[in-house]
Amino acid sequence: MDIRCPECHVATIATIHRVSLGIFWDMAMPVCGCAVSRALPVIALALTCFLAFAPAAHPTETVTIGDLVFVNKALVGVGRLPSDLRDKFGETFGSGSAIALDAKSWMRTPAGYQGTFYMLPDRGHNTEGTRDYRARINKLSITFRPLDDPTAVPVAERQKSVDASLVDTILLTDAAGASLTALDPGGIRRATNGFPDLPQAANGRVSIDSESLALLPDSNFFIGDEYGPYVYRFSPAGRMLAAIRPPEAFIPRRNGKEHFASNNPGAPAPQPPDSESGRQNNQGFEGLTVTPPAGKFLVTALQSATRQDGGTSPQTRRYTRLLYYDITDLQRPKLVREHVVPLPVFETADGEQRVAAQSELLALDETFFLLLCRDTDNGYGTAGATSRYRSIDLLDTSRATNIAGSRYDGTTPVAPGGKLVDEIVRATLTRYIDINDTAELNKFGLHNGAPNDRNNLSEKWEGMALAPALDPANPNDYFLFVSNDNDFITQNGFQAGAAYKDPSGVEVDTMILVYRVTLPVQLN
Repeated sequence: MDIRCPECHVATIATIHRVSLGIFWDMAMPVCGCAVSRALPVIALALTCFLAFAPAAHPTETVTIGDLVFVNKALVGVGRLPSDLRDKFGETFGSGSAIALDAKSWMRTPAGYQGTFYMLPDRGHNTEGTRDYRARINKLSITFRPLDDPTAVPVAERQKSVDASLVDTILLTDAAGASLTALDPGGIRRATNGFPDLPQAANGRVSIDSESLALLPDSNFFIGDEYGPYVYRFSPAGRMLAAIRPPEAFIPRRNGKEHFASNNPGAPAPQPPDSESGRQNNQGFEGLTVTPPAGKFLVTALQSATRQDGGTSPQTRRYTRLLYYDITDLQRPKLVREHVVPLPVFETADGEQRVAAQSELLALDETFFLLLCRDTDNGYGTAGATSRYRSIDLLDTSRATNIAGSRYDGTTPVAPGGKLVDEIVRATLTRYIDINDTAELNKFGLHNGAPNDRNNLSEKWEGMALAPALDPANPNDYFLFVSNDNDFITQNGFQAGAAYKDPSGVEVDTMILVYRVTLPVQLN
């Protein structure tokens, strides 16, 4: 059956197979562009293997792009950190807006696996407005026992197969050692000492809404920010070392001048409330990753389209942008590629079309990525119970037009009104892992939709990290860790010197889901 993309009329090149209980379904999916036949080196990890666990014996989903085969074997682990957990500073632990594995720490144990992960919270509890929350990064020790057959384990134990313990918290500071703040930036700290203009709050501190994370081999790390939107590099102790300012097309402008405010509750409303160009309010660098195997490129993506590219409404914000920086010389990152990424479109319960913004980006090689996209305002802690779209998709940039340094990085939109200009070839996106899969969630006592209780997935799933399965019988297998942003929702919270109770009246735990996947080429 020849299925063609309704926009560019390119024939199907991706196929999904689902095998369950001896029944076989074959469903073609349209993908724009041509996949490249090539090896897919992912993160290089030198690790010692122990005796292998048996691979999961349950339904699998297979996606084929060209001659590359990606398999989703199953959800094999779930864990929680309590919503009112506090860090060493006595403040509410909060969200998993990003998660990164310290590759050197990952190992096989007689009981399963263990390793050190870094989890990035965003700007603190902000359901009623931003706070003077000090930006930070949390260090977790995680032990993991994959459940190939969750039904063989008591229900009460299934959501304890991932055991995460908070072992340290690192405060983030500017270059002078002053804490960063989550307050909405109404001002600008002018460029100095090698730093560009930086978003600044009324209290004189640099504002950051930290949303994405990449850990480097030397233990430095990059963080993607929503306010700038900027990418910051920090030392292992949390001191800011550098800031990357993106092309001018990304910088929010009001009345023709750069203006970093995001019009958040509790702060003076900027005029106009929305920027005229650049990133939309609270839609900055949600995705950030470093490409394996050698870490040549830092890649970052906006959550959704810039204002000039249709980012003015949930219906037209589809064409977001992705940037590649060559970081071979870490002191001098160089923009070398920029591509247009088509975000998924889904239907609401009322039959209206919406765009699923992206929440995280994870590189598999220099052109293939995992992209986590989702809807909004649905899940535990919100009024809506049932999510319509939460998916980890496969993104391929190999055939996309490079617009870096072109007129589209200035005042010319690449997708005026949300319609991509004819000369641009966009990247391709293919469905891979459905986070809302009812059958998989039910095995762990979870669900998507009513009842809207603590076992209903919360709204925001935003972090991804890969760890090798270290299984000689299945050398291409990996565990994909996925974390949520719980918005610091608790009835026993404490931040910025004050106690708080979220008005929702509920407790939303920080959660981790783990999928077992097979990637096209062994990670070695």
